[in-house]
Amino acid sequence: MDKLLKGQKNPKKKLISDKRNYLVKTVAQAKEISGDWLRTIDLLQAVGMGLPEVDDRYHIWRVPLTNKKSKDRIGEVAINAYTTEIISAKTTKQEMLEARLLGKDEIKISKKKSTKNLEYPISNLRNTIGLGDSSALLDDMPTASVDLVFTSPPYFNARPEYSDYEVYEEYLLKMRQIIRKCHRVLNEGRFFVINVSHVLLRRASRNEASRRIAVPFDLHRIFTEEGYEFIDDIIWVKPEGAGWATGRGRRFAADRNPLQYKAVPVTEYVLVYRKKTDLLIDWFIRNHPDREIVHESKVDDNYEKTNIWKIQPKTVSKHPAPFPNALAEKVIQYYSFKNDVVLDPFAGSGTTGAAAAKLKRRFVLFEINPEYINLIKKDVPQWLGKEAEQILWLNTLPSNNTQLLF
Repeated sequence: MDKLLKGQKNPKKKLISDKRNYLVKTVAQAKEISGDWLRTIDLLQAVGMGLPEVDDRYHIWRVPLTNKKSKDRIGEVAINAYTTEIISAKTTKQEMLEARLLGKDEIKISKKKSTKNLEYPISNLRNTIGLGDSSALLDDMPTASVDLVFTSPPYFNARPEYSDYEVYEEYLLKMRQIIRKCHRVLNEGRFFVINVSHVLLRRASRNEASRRIAVPFDLHRIFTEEGYEFIDDIIWVKPEGAGWATGRGRRFAADRNPLQYKAVPVTEYVLVYRKKTDLLIDWFIRNHPDREIVHESKVDDNYEKTNIWKIQPKTVSKHPAPFPNALAEKVIQYYSFKNDVVLDPFAGSGTTGAAAAKLKRRFVLFEINPEYINLIKKDVPQWLGKEAEQILWLNTLPSNNTQLLF
């Protein structure tokens, strides 16, 4: 075991974490990841952490967990040093931690919980718009308070003005952080739907080749590692000619030489995941307390019958990468009931909020760019009418500038 302590005496000595190119390099990072995990299971206030150690034989960080009151060791968190993934098979289960904190019989914790006495979760959140890093804003949200997450995250370096990530691994680390924190606020058995596409990195010079990064495939791995079940891959098809702006395929169109062929991209993925649960989908339909809402939420006959959706892109927008209202409306209709709470942690100009309001759902929109928040402020009266006065504004003045909430 190699103890990687903060502020080492010999800063020039290369650590094992550096030699192995780990993403988790320091004690502080290991504690932060473990703290995020403890927060997702609502045990951060009761459970402390000992000194993390990296087991370089297995490329795992081990973070001891202690009872904050008694200081007794009650378990550990195991973290994949390469990916920041919490390794569930090697991490002490939540039920075991709770049993040890309360001094309960640990033998009984392996029994499955009965669904007979479960109450259908109804969120009490109201429409919310927050300015700031969604990672921090998500920390302040109640556990299991959201019924659907739908978002289109920032592209990795697709447009310089739209991405702050120079290193792809940093981008994936940020996405993992958001996906993990959304898992805590998302209700058991409900859906996380993400619109994402491959990214073309243009060549820096004529002597270099362009690269295409398979972002959806890397995000898929993160979702499955963070406690989601893969449900569907929907292909959003744009009209012919939509992808020519990327420049991909122009060389082949001119020369027609073998080996030069590159397809013009006219599709994006809409990936559907479900927070893991033992509850069947039918449970949510049968146990919803408002049968009228269930009836009113039924989808009409004009629905998408395959996983190929042909939708016109949104062309008029002050946002550099908007997705169309029609896409948001379909996702919200298919994966939520009326009055449900829909979260978009990368809200942009607010398309998800507009679609949610139109379909009689509540929304939570987080956006880090104040310019886009100002666009949303101008539009919310059209979405909600007088009900816009009831929006909870976080870190920003409401659209009428009468009150600062947060």
